[in-house]
Amino acid sequence: MATVEMQGSSFNETIEGNDLVIIDFWAEWCGPCRAYGPVFERVSEEFPDVVFAKVDTEVEQALAGSFGIRSIPTTIAFKQGVGVFMQPGALPEDALRDLIAKLQQLDMNEVQAELEARESDELA
Repeated sequence: MATVEMQGSSFNETIEGNDLVIIDFWAEWCGPCRAYGPVFERVSEEFPDVVFAKVDTEVEQALAGSFGIRSIPTTIAFKQGVGVFMQPGALPEDALRDLIAKLQQLDMNEVQAELEARESDELA
């Protein structure tokens, strides 16, 4: 699947309406971002069932700010609407492929149970 440009207005719909979403926060002026872009695009073509989205941090400053993006590129992943990965810096192509394969296998029942346990600990 080719990458899609994501805007703040479509963010929640994209995250909630797809099983796995990988997002590249980037900017036009950023050299590492320009180097990472083709890697992100190539890997996106290998995983047609995964949504690969790009967020231009210059255009979508509020969205980038809501995630505390301080370094770009930053890759964030959501599975079934839950944030499950965030890392600043360009990922090597093999590392991005491996990440996606692992996230596809991630048991969200375990993740939800862990989140619920954390919430109950915080309330106690």
